[in-house]
Amino acid sequence: MPGTDVDALINQGIKAANSGDTVYALECLEQAVKLRSTPRAWSYLAFCLARERQQIDYAVKICEEAIRKDPRSSSHYLNLGRIHLLAGRRTDAIRLFRQGLLYERNVQIEAELRRLGLRKPPVIGFLGREHVLNKYLGIMLTKLRLR
Repeated sequence: MPGTDVDALINQGIKAANSGDTVYALECLEQAVKLRSTPRAWSYLAFCLARERQQIDYAVKICEEAIRKDPRSSSHYLNLGRIHLLAGRRTDAIRLFRQGLLYERNVQIEAELRRLGLRKPPVIGFLGREHVLNKYLGIMLTKLRLR
């Protein structure tokens, strides 16, 4: 079946990009998108282009197009967030990571947020983080998956 070769290229590229080998990922994904254009492949290709060739603006456009075509995939938000981190736009990256988590659980996004050392804001803003109401409301809303 001819499609499996392209799928294998895409999967190899994604695996390499996630493990940090963006040079190899770039090669695989460039070949894959020539054979078959998918939003997932373009999204990871955009991250590799930003990291290896410093084509930040072009990578942002590619990744945003992938999100327009497939808005419910958290991996697109992961890659766009990573691109923003490379560009030094931490606030935008955090916003994108959180937006990606709204669609589906993504271990890599959670790892990026942990690496950045983020905490959610207190439920009741004018009370301190350690206040009993904030603590237990936060736990309850998290368990209900409302936060």
